[in-house]
Amino acid sequence: MPSFKRRKRIFRRRKVCRFCAESSLLVDYKNPRTLRLFTTERGKIIPRRISGNCAKHQRKVTTAIKRARSIALMPYAASLSRT
Repeated sequence: MPSFKRRKRIFRRRKVCRFCAESSLLVDYKNPRTLRLFTTERGKIIPRRISGNCAKHQRKVTTAIKRARSIALMPYAASLSRT
């Protein structure tokens, strides 16, 4: 008898770009609520493979986050309060 184990196949759903799927959603640096979905609690930009954005929209999101940071709509880093 062969002594090999069968591996269970894991099927993961393909991530879909939110901006391609919903045409009403726009990448805008003046809308920090939308941009906050693409940053961590620490303020880092979430990479494309995790967020599910296409390359085109990930570039737009990144530039929008950087613009929002420069005019103080979004923080560069999380404020750590040690109390």
